[in-house]
Amino acid sequence: MSEYSAESIQVLKGLEAVRQRPGMYIGTTGIDGLHHLVFEVVDNSIDEAMQGHCDSILVVLEGDDVVRVEDNGRGIPIDMHAGENVSALELVMTRLHAGGKFDKKSYKVSGGLHGVGVSVVNALSTWCEAFVHKDGKIYTQRYAIGIPEASTHECGASSCPWTPEDSAASGSKHGTVIRWKADPSIFKETTACNFDALSNRLRELAFLNRGLKITIRDERLSTPKVHEFKFDGGVKSFVQYLNEGKTVLYKEPIFISGVRDAIEAEIAIQHNDGFNEIMYSFVNDINTREGGTHLVGFKSALTRVLNEFLKKSKLVKKFEEGFSGEDVREGLTAVLSVKAPNPQFEGQTKSKLGNSEVRGIIDALMYEQLEIFFDQHPDVIASILEKSVLAAKARIAARQAREATRRKNAMDSAGLPGKLADCSEKDPSLCELFIVEGDSAGGSAKMGRNRQYQAILSLWGKMLNVEKTHIEKVITNEKLQPIIASIGAGAGAEFKIEKIRYHKIVIMADADVDGSHIRTLLLTFFFRYMTPLLEYGHVYLAMPPLYKVSYEKKNFYAYDDAEKDRILAESGREPGKVALQRYKGLGEMNPDQLWETTMDPGKRNMVQIRMEDAIEADRIFSMLMGENVAPRREFIEENALLASNLDV
Repeated sequence: MSEYSAESIQVLKGLEAVRQRPGMYIGTTGIDGLHHLVFEVVDNSIDEAMQGHCDSILVVLEGDDVVRVEDNGRGIPIDMHAGENVSALELVMTRLHAGGKFDKKSYKVSGGLHGVGVSVVNALSTWCEAFVHKDGKIYTQRYAIGIPEASTHECGASSCPWTPEDSAASGSKHGTVIRWKADPSIFKETTACNFDALSNRLRELAFLNRGLKITIRDERLSTPKVHEFKFDGGVKSFVQYLNEGKTVLYKEPIFISGVRDAIEAEIAIQHNDGFNEIMYSFVNDINTREGGTHLVGFKSALTRVLNEFLKKSKLVKKFEEGFSGEDVREGLTAVLSVKAPNPQFEGQTKSKLGNSEVRGIIDALMYEQLEIFFDQHPDVIASILEKSVLAAKARIAARQAREATRRKNAMDSAGLPGKLADCSEKDPSLCELFIVEGDSAGGSAKMGRNRQYQAILSLWGKMLNVEKTHIEKVITNEKLQPIIASIGAGAGAEFKIEKIRYHKIVIMADADVDGSHIRTLLLTFFFRYMTPLLEYGHVYLAMPPLYKVSYEKKNFYAYDDAEKDRILAESGREPGKVALQRYKGLGEMNPDQLWETTMDPGKRNMVQIRMEDAIEADRIFSMLMGENVAPRREFIEENALLASNLDV
């Protein structure tokens, strides 16, 4: 055994710790971590915008996977730091806990609370360079894997062809330009950023910072792709964007704002005639996905004020029970943005706000301003109350339906649907559920599967479009009930991700228009009533082959036309008769073929469904599956030419 002594203790200096354990700082070294680098730099620019010093940010995806971020803020300080004897720029770029956000003098509020942002980007890049525009001069410093190649120095304009727009504060050329190339030895999966994923987050930031222009440009294309975002309506514009394609109950979103005890809040709400609640909360532009005290205060005030107006309404005679929170939030689209000088987040992920004082502030602000607004707009409160009463009655009906279903399952000891052929394995992490279109394909899947860990649930016919119906009809629907029972975790507000019986839920449908429709209906159901399945990556699409090519007593399977053409070209160079079969459905495969091509973990192709952008996912499902026809027609007209080889 080797000796454990003082020499065994390793001290990681500078940014070595970041390279040793990058996941601690950016979560993952996959594509999400790569994008995290971009947002660490952008967040610094956003912080300048929050202070009123920046009104323009540019993100550029250059060739060779280089990224550039420019802003027209004050520029990172370049003077010497007395205590450290290096420039402030070098300090910010190379020290983990160095920044101007700790004493609250330079930044009253900020998203980057830990002082690790741009230094982490520097540490995880092959090279990085910073240019600071100040007082008509340009200063620069370049780094290799986080280590300065030279001291901070003044450079000419030819060394920095990127010039920020005139500064919002001074009207002159002030600002910061950061360029870097992510280190492929760290980001082994890819160093190429996804334009659309970055674009969606930048749009969100533009909504949250009223009047701030954020531009993203992809120069990797022969014709550069550009998105520019600027929303003078702020969170109000955000809600209108989220409600595009939906039928709203009142024309303009309700806007609430105020500052109390240094806590600044902006809130926008608008109900639509749908059944889903869309709510986003932010603190200092950070998406608090798990909510927190600000969201608790918001919900409490909304429920309380609507119950007060119900008591004064004629509708109270029809519904005396009073509203629950979910009643008043059915069909609600809301954005809550809070700016706090000292936010306390639960965990490094900053996904939940913990400040207890914020709850009371948001609660009081919401209640007071909503009460005044509803008094002045009786038509708006009337439409919300009518919607909430219908939601409350549907909630009660859904509760009765669940109780009836539970009583029925209690009488059946297994409590599982008859069409489910379950597996013998009981560990959910090892189990797979194949949801198969049609009894014929379901029969083949049951015979061809590995019974130890693969379960089969056969579907028949088209199922309910849940985008257009209430929860009580969802949980009592004869085609959805077997899915809910098989997964075993409930649906809607009662869904519990920890109770799912399978960690892989695979949709296996024919490769035709009907199969695509079934996949879309199922994905709509999962998105609306079992959202965590998608958030945690438990949903997959099976990829059955389109063709079987046979020659010389051998079978080859092609999953697309290109693969079919390649196999045919290869077979044409050899003797023997070639037979080509186009599979029109899963039912045409015998059990062995279905196992070999689509179900065998060693050979199959599957697509994991990931929800990288919940906002865009909601818009797409609403547009494709909702009542409003015009946006769907427009989408089809714009994208018709992208569809090929339709099997109709």
